[in-house]
Amino acid sequence: MTAASTPHPYMANSVDALKREMLDAIGAESVADLFEQIPADHRLRRPLNLPPSLSSESELRRHLIAMLRKNQTCEANLSFLGAGCWQHHVPAVCDELVRRTEWLTSVFGSPMSDHGRNQAWFEFCSQIGELVNMDMVGLPVYSWGCAVGHAIRMASRITGRHEVLIVRPTDPERLAVIRSYCEPSEMPGHIEAKLVGFDRRAGGIDLADLSGKLSSATAAVYFEVPSYLGMIEVQAAEIARLARANGAETIVGVDPISLGVLAAPADYGADIVVGTTQPLGVHMNCGGGVGGFIATRDEEVYAREYPSLMISITDTVKEGEFGFGLSLFHQTSYGMRDKGKDWTGNSVYLWTIANAAYMALLGPQGFADLGALIVERAHYAAALLARIPGVRIAFPSGFFKEFVVTFDGTGKSVADINRALLARGIFGGKDLSAELPELGHSALYCVTEIHAEEDIERFAGALREVVAS
Repeated sequence: MTAASTPHPYMANSVDALKREMLDAIGAESVADLFEQIPADHRLRRPLNLPPSLSSESELRRHLIAMLRKNQTCEANLSFLGAGCWQHHVPAVCDELVRRTEWLTSVFGSPMSDHGRNQAWFEFCSQIGELVNMDMVGLPVYSWGCAVGHAIRMASRITGRHEVLIVRPTDPERLAVIRSYCEPSEMPGHIEAKLVGFDRRAGGIDLADLSGKLSSATAAVYFEVPSYLGMIEVQAAEIARLARANGAETIVGVDPISLGVLAAPADYGADIVVGTTQPLGVHMNCGGGVGGFIATRDEEVYAREYPSLMISITDTVKEGEFGFGLSLFHQTSYGMRDKGKDWTGNSVYLWTIANAAYMALLGPQGFADLGALIVERAHYAAALLARIPGVRIAFPSGFFKEFVVTFDGTGKSVADINRALLARGIFGGKDLSAELPELGHSALYCVTEIHAEEDIERFAGALREVVAS
């Protein structure tokens, strides 16, 4: 038997006899016939340069463990990274619930089998709605960036306009996703994304630049509270007023963990609220969705533009009993496929269970206590760092859990500082030097409830050593 026809060690149906039987059953001469629809010049004409396959499961396990040992984790190291995925405490009950088979195996079934799942989804939507002070919340999409992209397209359909103004700076990963949703200029659904400047002294949006760029073509203005740089936008109500005066929608991105201490976006004029659900009981992960939500007022003009699945509650024939089911299904990609309101999927629906459990555990007072703790510890960290010679806090007031640290006075680059910190078992902040050169040698640091006072003091001491070396 040649190497090309060697069966796969873990696939019993990969032996030649079974392959032949399957090909005969579908009327194909060879495996190559299955790829006829792919143009010949698009097919690889040489073998892939792959290492030999591992012959047993034990060898595979050993190989993977050896590769994973190369990773540096936030469990073994002290981490101050954030910028879109943050290290928050995840209660054990959240992990316990999402591992239960009732949730792991529940995708779509009958109205009877889906009833409990629908009720859990409804609770998630209700809790998010209370946090952001909105009445209508869809099931989550893949990420915060996807939620913004969908919201912009919703605003474009509502207004009939094809331009969005986005405050700079915005997380570059999130901005890349947004630009994908806005589609290339050659496509009929293209939405032009324009960046609005920011005040380099205070960190907020430049209102003069915003006013100059708002026009009859603007479908929406998008900004975040807290911002990508951690700042609390004190001009939020004025931004919403300017957008409304020009017939544009106001889309606000929010970190929901901040809403125990910050006003809900609806309170200062948001029309559409988006954000991430990752801080609400979901571990940091890479390569999978971390959840993004969309919320609006309960008005038909918004309801008809949601791309995501919606959950409704209704009375039943038995007094005091309620039923839960999908609503507005037809307008999604599930109901209308390519004719639906954009596209959606269920890759993060399991996280709603963790999110709902987390929010129920915290309750309103828990959110307030946690938010206050995060603000206290983040500002304590910033105060300690500001005492180090050559180190400066770029925007020293009005931030939540993230803040920008500038190292211009140290004579060292952020990359050099981060390497030295890593040697001491500490992940430094995200390097902003190339992304936002106007801020100089700067990094974005994150402090949450998982950082004890001694962690912050250890970090400050290590940074002092690094800067002085």
